[in-house]
Amino acid sequence: MRDDAVQDDELQADWRWANTDDWEPPSELDTEIAHPARMYDYYLGGKDNFPADRDAAERIIAAMPYARLSARINRQFLGNAVAFAAERGIRQFLDIGTGIPAVGSTSEVAHRVAPDARVVYVDNDPIVLTHARALLANHPAGYTTVLQADLREPAAILDHPALRAAIDLAQPVALMLVAVLHFVRDEEEAQQVVAHLRDALAPGSMLILSHGSQDFMAPETAEAGAGIYSKASAPLVLRDRAQIESFFDGFELVAPGLVQLPLWRTDEAMLPADWQSVPGYAGVAVKA
Repeated sequence: MRDDAVQDDELQADWRWANTDDWEPPSELDTEIAHPARMYDYYLGGKDNFPADRDAAERIIAAMPYARLSARINRQFLGNAVAFAAERGIRQFLDIGTGIPAVGSTSEVAHRVAPDARVVYVDNDPIVLTHARALLANHPAGYTTVLQADLREPAAILDHPALRAAIDLAQPVALMLVAVLHFVRDEEEAQQVVAHLRDALAPGSMLILSHGSQDFMAPETAEAGAGIYSKASAPLVLRDRAQIESFFDGFELVAPGLVQLPLWRTDEAMLPADWQSVPGYAGVAVKA
């Protein structure tokens, strides 16, 4: 294993490079329509977003003042869950709906625990791919892979040659669906998408999932948020606890189970005072 201090310095350098100002937006990028990945980047204080993204994000913040806190707490969950999986022997991570690279990314956390871990990032936004590929330049070849694909087409993801080259599906994989399923409508077969991915995984694989929920907000707030996202490139589909728990069919939840997002393996005394306003659930589960 490499020296931890050296490894951390390299990871921070990777992230800084992936967020420089001297890049050109991909030609296929539509900057006139807000995209959830770029709005999320704005919530986290990033700069890889455009006026349409910032305008939509500010309207969400006006309707849901806890949006920035929710993004930070979700990022914390991602890091905690990735470390949990890596510490329990998972060495393959399939992160779908990656978002724009930021400090605390899946590869950063996984490689801190297990430098030999293999990470595949999947996203449908060209700007995510541009930055993620820049980030890879300082990574050992073969340990982190980026591909452009859509969660709503799971077969295309699983059959992608780059994924097949990077991940052995006969061995356990951590499937990461972090703050992404609430952008998939029921009519787009969200349940079947997760089942398709689950069935391709070996026993011992894990599902790491977080999802927005209307259980923690007034109906008019949920309606306002969904209305804003309806004009973006993906809708916002808030689900209740039972609906979210159904995504774990075929997996066994690990303690503490499916809980409000800030509470997943976190000391409540360490949480910000307004943590109860975070409107989402999170859980990690193992495939038998």
